[in-house]
Amino acid sequence: MRVECDYLIIGTGLAGLSFARAVAGRGRVLLLSKREAVVSATSQAQGGIASVFGTDDSFESHIQDTLTAGRGLCDPDVVAICVREGPRQIAELQRLGARFTTRQGRVEELDLGQEGGHSARRIVHAADATGREMVRALLETVRALPDVEIWEHHMAVNLIVPNASSADRVCKGAYVLDTTTGDIHTMVAPVTMLAAGGLGKVYLYTSNPDVATGDGVAMGYRVGAHVANMEFVQFHPTILYHPEAKGVLISEAVRGEGGVLRNFDGRAFMADYHEARDLAPRDVVAKAIDMEMKRSGDDHVCLDVTHLDKGFVLERFPNIHASCLEHGIDMTERPIPVVPAAHYSCGGLVTDVDGRTTVPGLFAVGEVACTGLHGANRLASNSLLECLVFADRAAGVAAEVPAPGFEDVPDWEVGEAVPSDESVVVSQDWDEVRRYMWNYVGIVRSNRRLVRAKRRQDLMMQEITEYYWNYHITSDLLELRNIAAVASLIIQSAMLRRESRGLHHNVDYPGDDAAFAKDTVLSRFGS
Repeated sequence: MRVECDYLIIGTGLAGLSFARAVAGRGRVLLLSKREAVVSATSQAQGGIASVFGTDDSFESHIQDTLTAGRGLCDPDVVAICVREGPRQIAELQRLGARFTTRQGRVEELDLGQEGGHSARRIVHAADATGREMVRALLETVRALPDVEIWEHHMAVNLIVPNASSADRVCKGAYVLDTTTGDIHTMVAPVTMLAAGGLGKVYLYTSNPDVATGDGVAMGYRVGAHVANMEFVQFHPTILYHPEAKGVLISEAVRGEGGVLRNFDGRAFMADYHEARDLAPRDVVAKAIDMEMKRSGDDHVCLDVTHLDKGFVLERFPNIHASCLEHGIDMTERPIPVVPAAHYSCGGLVTDVDGRTTVPGLFAVGEVACTGLHGANRLASNSLLECLVFADRAAGVAAEVPAPGFEDVPDWEVGEAVPSDESVVVSQDWDEVRRYMWNYVGIVRSNRRLVRAKRRQDLMMQEITEYYWNYHITSDLLELRNIAAVASLIIQSAMLRRESRGLHHNVDYPGDDAAFAKDTVLSRFGS
């Protein structure tokens, strides 16, 4: 089936929904979701949105905290734009019905949380389920718009960019798999927005939902869009450690409200690693936990809130408390066992301040993009703010994109591909990629580990490419293809950065180097 629209949006998290709402009324808008529309990394976001509301806070302070966390790689102009736009964007969400937690029930006074790396209380939240509340409000708004359609269970296969290797390439939409029928549609549009989220499933252990397979970065790179800073993968310090738990995140806000990390002996160890102790930036905390576990041989460390008032813990963290109880852990009575896990990519498709990638007609917003906001390490709760600000800015310029002709866009052809009778190959490769990425390209890296990872990855890419062309497409195969492509980009970028900075720590280059105070940019076609 051939489908024409004015705006094709891939992803239904905060970035995609915000962009859809902003461009509604300008033409036909299609939103694609791999699963149900509510399934996204946004929906799992607990902590909140960083923004300046407190009388003891300032834009300058938030800007400086972001620059400090970014270890010299943030773009100061981008940081200033994002920070200064924050209050207006949050007010707009409230107008749309988002119910953020307020102090003593006063609607006009937001309850501001504290998180690591922030010099003031500035985290706007909805208890400990902020993302879920924002998605609820935006989905209700978007579903009511007459010119916006949400196509669930539809996964983008490839972007449509005729002559992708040439300088005059233009994105004209995407080929899209209906995962319920197996049909592949040709969807054409003058504006294609990648809001496809992150890539946590590249790693064996992650806080991300199953849909986070790096689809947007992989598709963009294949058609010539520049990518940057893929070596900077943020590992969230505290994921619940339990054999039956899958990606249960213990928000950084728990430490912000007084939670203390302890080893098996009960000793609070963060003072050994940073003057801010448990409120140190995430990269510091994740590396500290990793070092404590390697030193002791223990499987996890513990996050202790038993010294805090029980009523406060239950009111502030009702969902985290409930999730822990599901696994037999009462966080008010005993410490929570935690480990780091892949959480957020600071790199992605290179964009300008209005969401435009290096391929005309192709936009990117949210975790899939590299705007210059995060640098070498994302400051906690800046990611949701980034989605709001840059989706709004992208909508402001998207109407100016000229409508290209679609006469040169062919419909999808199956060719000589046949149904697969070797699906075990896909599941085997899935496990293998994620395991060697965890072991060799994780929190702490070395030259030897990176070489080993690249050797295995090169062979894996050959095998996956052969399988892709020989057999009918499935969502599992597409996701495997994408995580493998993204894994290659992470490995290449990590090998190019011969220093340790922010989220990239290489034991063979233990310090930072001024010669590498720049972005790591990769392009398939070199221009």
